[in-house]
Amino acid sequence: MADDSKAGKSSRRRHVFFMFMFLLIFILLYTGLHFYIFVKAKDAFSFGTWSSIGVLLFLVLMVFAPILVRLLEKPGLECVGRPLAFIGYTWMAIVALFFCSSIVIDLLRLLVRIAGFIGKRDFSGITHQPLLYFLIPLSISLFIAVYGYFEAWNVRPERLTIRTPKIPAEIGSLKIVQISDIHLGIMVGEKKLENILKLVQKENPDILVSTGDLVDGEMCNLSGLIGLLKEINPRYGKYAITGNHEFYAGIDKALKFTQDAGFTMLRGERTDVAGILNLAGVDDPAGRAFDKHNKISEKELLSGFPPDKFTLFLKHRPLIDKETVGLFDLQLSGHAHKGQIFPFSLITQAVYPIDEGSLKLDNADYVYVSKGAGTWGPPIRFLAPPDIVVIELLHKDKN
Repeated sequence: MADDSKAGKSSRRRHVFFMFMFLLIFILLYTGLHFYIFVKAKDAFSFGTWSSIGVLLFLVLMVFAPILVRLLEKPGLECVGRPLAFIGYTWMAIVALFFCSSIVIDLLRLLVRIAGFIGKRDFSGITHQPLLYFLIPLSISLFIAVYGYFEAWNVRPERLTIRTPKIPAEIGSLKIVQISDIHLGIMVGEKKLENILKLVQKENPDILVSTGDLVDGEMCNLSGLIGLLKEINPRYGKYAITGNHEFYAGIDKALKFTQDAGFTMLRGERTDVAGILNLAGVDDPAGRAFDKHNKISEKELLSGFPPDKFTLFLKHRPLIDKETVGLFDLQLSGHAHKGQIFPFSLITQAVYPIDEGSLKLDNADYVYVSKGAGTWGPPIRFLAPPDIVVIELLHKDKN
């Protein structure tokens, strides 16, 4: 027991160290982006001393806005934290989009200069227009931000149909609805949740599953949302797993919220659903730094199922363990948001084997990754529309 306690403390210390380093790196990178914008703006508008000071003070406030929001959440000062969160996180998206757009434009300008040098022609009239080359990426960023705000509200159902002999003939079909990455908190509240749950109710699922990040920030002001979730009562139940944000929000509070909302938590656990379905779920790896709950391996967890029943596996991150392939029929995941805002989908596509939609494995098993129904950080989605996933399992006779 003493060794476990020491290991737990050591793990928590490592987690605190890595979180501190992540925060430090974030602040440095985010500050760099703001410095880039300041240089571009000063070049475009020729700020005087006082104008420069005013712009710098605003940029410093925006750099630290996400941290201030978290600090304001803890004592329950949401009346201040919510508008600051909306401004700060929206600004975060605009800054990132401005940087991406401006870098592309700068590269094009560089190519024009190189072409002029090679061809011995003067293109300075085209390449040296700082105001124009500030306004173009700014306009692109603002357009995407406005469009992406409305796209983030347009939650839609994505559908997957699987025909399998593992669904009993007397049942015929089974409908499962997956919700993922709602991120209930200071940015995603009652109206967004109502919008999502209306779609769920319309589908009238037999089973509802949540594949993590149901919650995001402080839990003290989310109790009013429990009633909305409790109104969904599928005949075979509701099941949930943890995402990384359940641990960031506080795992004990997150578990209580989810269970009070009527979900059965699966934390390295498996269950039989009405004699029809095998169901298993695992904690997100972020939990390793917080507790030692059910450290069972995925292979060991899934190996305990009877193979004649359809096996549904809930796993927050869209990663595929080679040792588990063939032990499940369908893995449901989330986490990636498809990058949430293009071009960041290029990053999620590089990191994960699949960041949205379905992937059929060699042995006819499936992995399906939801883009998520909510948003993390900026209340914006661009070319990554939010979704719920509707899975129809249909009986098929054996060949």
